Amino acid sequence: MLPRRVARLRRLALIGLAGALAVSMSACASQRDSGGSGANDTLVFGAAGQPKNFDPIFNDDGESFRPARQMFDTLITYKPGTTELQGALATAWTPSADGKSWTFTLRQGVKFHDGTPFNAAAVCFNFDRWYNMKGAAAQSQMIYYGDVFEGFAHNEGDASGSPVYKSCEAKDDHTAVLNLNKAKGAFPDAFGLTSLSISSPDALKKYNADAVTQSGDSFSYPAYATDHPTGTGPYKFQSFDKTNNTITLVRNDDYWGEKAKIGKLIFKIIPDENARKQELAAGTIDGYDYPSPADYNSLKSAGDQVLIRPAFNVLYLGINQKNNPKLTDVRVRKAIEYAINKDQLVKNKLPTGAYAQNQLLPNNVPGYTDAVEKHNFDQAMAKQLLNEAGATGMTLNFYVPTEVTRPYMPNPVEIASAITDDLKAVGLNVNVVQEPWNGGYKDDVQKAGKQDLHLLGWTGDYADAGNFIGTFFGRQKAEFGFNNPQIFSALSTADAQVTADAKKAAYEQASVLISQYVPAVPLASSPPGIVVRANVHNLIPTPLTDERFYTVTKG
Repeated sequence: MLPRRVARLRRLALIGLAGALAVSMSACASQRDSGGSGANDTLVFGAAGQPKNFDPIFNDDGESFRPARQMFDTLITYKPGTTELQGALATAWTPSADGKSWTFTLRQGVKFHDGTPFNAAAVCFNFDRWYNMKGAAAQSQMIYYGDVFEGFAHNEGDASGSPVYKSCEAKDDHTAVLNLNKAKGAFPDAFGLTSLSISSPDALKKYNADAVTQSGDSFSYPAYATDHPTGTGPYKFQSFDKTNNTITLVRNDDYWGEKAKIGKLIFKIIPDENARKQELAAGTIDGYDYPSPADYNSLKSAGDQVLIRPAFNVLYLGINQKNNPKLTDVRVRKAIEYAINKDQLVKNKLPTGAYAQNQLLPNNVPGYTDAVEKHNFDQAMAKQLLNEAGATGMTLNFYVPTEVTRPYMPNPVEIASAITDDLKAVGLNVNVVQEPWNGGYKDDVQKAGKQDLHLLGWTGDYADAGNFIGTFFGRQKAEFGFNNPQIFSALSTADAQVTADAKKAAYEQASVLISQYVPAVPLASSPPGIVVRANVHNLIPTPLTDERFYTVTKG
């Protein structure tokens, strides 16, 4: 029996605890009644542009990939904050001795968002779907697939390569074997590409996923890509409100891995960088990508967190040789590179840590070499080459994207303005054509090839030179409008190498050939930032800019 005073104190303590529990339970009930969308259970992130659609196979840009990465899984992924491989839907992957087949041991107990099981049959369904895709419109939108697998069962439109993919076998529910027609040096890293995410076969069939159509320069996508993306990821698709420019995802409580900490994830599309900054200050968003380097100090002073990723990208001035015969003359292309003051561009327009480029690879990717032919800023040389080629005074149509901020170009219009001034200074006339990123620009540049010059770049998907220069110049593309079998062959040879040393040497050789030919002007590589409010925790910045939000907490 307790002494009377002790018993009284315990009763008081229990009463206080009961009151505290009542307040706590009331708060939980309130949040539960609001659908788990309390202030700390919803994250609103400012996106720089609209997604093209939500079917990963038909996308190749970061604004489309950002929501897709939360909803889908790939067979292999990358350790957070690195380019190192780790298992995702596959727990193990083993190549054959000749590199022409890969055996995947698949994770068990995984379900798609529609409740159907993930298994080897689902893996093979996806690979077979991509390989057998019909229609020039659909094939033209499968940029990554075309770069990695090179061709389809029946090539249509611009597709012309011999397919790398051969077949897929479901040995049992948890073992899938991918057979290839040739070894591919991009594997296994390329199996982590967001474009190669695994979708629910039932949903793909139900929502007619392959029905991509084209009218002029515009593409239309089926219901699967616009309203019913169905993966296995930590978040599920809820809606895309085009009136309010918001994409809403909700937590997948049946996720096979670590459950998302935040119940609702909203991507609010705010094309203007200054508007994103203002909304962060107002508290209407919790973070945004690619803040202007000029704003880093003011953001930090306001208490926000500016997280800097390593530089793993390249910005370039593309040259399309198709429309202007003068651009087929290498002297003209070299003159354009000589004309650009890259050091000044980096100093004035790009963040601290950016560096001027003389090749189309970041300096931390094997294949980067000091042996490339360099065309450093030299206005006199640019004028001399233009005069020799009879190109002085010619007019170039320079296409520039708007309504977008990319990791390699914080403000494309300002960067283009600086380049335009440099080109005019050596006697070139420049007609600047501005178009919205996903409102005509990418299709006009990469599909229709309307431009003479264009501003674009690339963030690496994995640490392999083929993901950069192989993607750009491994085959004929409307973006560049040239046919150079020597470069194509050099890149194909490099991609077929199995050992790291042989691959590095082969890509170095290809880099030298590309520098001599100048199909595009390498400009810079930059360390892009991402900013979040002080109460946002555990967002892991990555050099691949493929941040996953399931780790994030608020409060």
